[in-house]
Amino acid sequence: MHPADHLRGTRSDKLKGRKIVLGVTGSIAAVECVKLCRELIRDGAEVHVVMSKDAQTIIHPWAMEFASGRKVITEIDGGVQHVALCGDVPDKADLLLIAPATANTISKMAWGIDDTSVTTFATTAIGSGIPVIVVPAMHGTMITHKIVQENIAKLRKLGVVFLQSKVEESKLKMPSLEHIVSSVIARIGKRDFVGRRVLVIAGATREPIDDIRVVTNRSTGETGVELAKVAHERGADVELWMGHAEVDLPKHIKTIRFSSFNDLQKLVRGHRFDIVLFPAAVSDYSPKAIPGKMPSDPSEVRLTLKRNPKLIDKINAKFVVGFKAQARMSDVDLIKESMGLIKRSKCDLVVANRIEDVKPGKSRALLVESSGSAEELRGTKNQLADKIMDRVVRMV
Repeated sequence: MHPADHLRGTRSDKLKGRKIVLGVTGSIAAVECVKLCRELIRDGAEVHVVMSKDAQTIIHPWAMEFASGRKVITEIDGGVQHVALCGDVPDKADLLLIAPATANTISKMAWGIDDTSVTTFATTAIGSGIPVIVVPAMHGTMITHKIVQENIAKLRKLGVVFLQSKVEESKLKMPSLEHIVSSVIARIGKRDFVGRRVLVIAGATREPIDDIRVVTNRSTGETGVELAKVAHERGADVELWMGHAEVDLPKHIKTIRFSSFNDLQKLVRGHRFDIVLFPAAVSDYSPKAIPGKMPSDPSEVRLTLKRNPKLIDKINAKFVVGFKAQARMSDVDLIKESMGLIKRSKCDLVVANRIEDVKPGKSRALLVESSGSAEELRGTKNQLADKIMDRVVRMV
């Protein structure tokens, strides 16, 4: 067994049984492709690599053979590899991912020119209807060329998906590997949220005491980030509204930041989504803010806290998932608390947990329905997010 096979599915099975052709062209960003290949394999994919001659001057085919566990295609020979993998044949590839893609490759694809191994695969894939994702990487002056832009538009009309690259130092660089892999999963994964608008409200509110101090809580925002990622990977049109967070936010998901209860209350008004998930730790009370800075010399300070209304009651959506966090409470009482939330807020589903069961990267929770039935969930935050979305799909 090749060492690459030992990695397959070690993170997830989201790409299990999926065959991906990774086309590598002559951009310096090709040096990232060993890692990209391995990341796809960790989610269960079978990866076949095809390289242009220019790509081989930047990274050796042996490196990509090591990464994928398969012989790399460097030229089309009597094996007609482009037809065997991307033609209209049984057991063809599920996706052609061209990363990085140069301006030269993009323009050739748009005009049906297939004079490199990668462009031959592209012509075949587009002709047979295989999904194609392109990740541009080039100097900034090349992507702004009017004809290059016209060629990108032409390919988009044919159904080719272009990922948004990042611009740094006047160069168009590949986005994060997480972004690329997530987009691949979204294109050929479960796709059971396609056509649905999903909102995830997460993170902690920070209620001002004065211009410097705040009242807040221990929420990290990690659960909300994982829910947003999973919704994106399953084809949803996702928005993430995030308060204070202690985790990195996904750049490929539309994110709106809020700070206080009042900020979030303004956001909630006038919006409608198909599905809303509300793991945000919204403060139940807010102090009356003191202008400037409260003196630091008194030996005792008293704060008056005002009760905030429950924002989840004001959510306008077809399906709402509430979250109930408690501490030192039995499962029986946790289910009772969840049933109270369902009745008051008309949630369709509640995810309940105890703060002592939440660890960095993993958690335990109960999934409670209006009937009172409860299912125990355990695993990483991403695994729990996937299981929650499985239940939402069944109920919706």
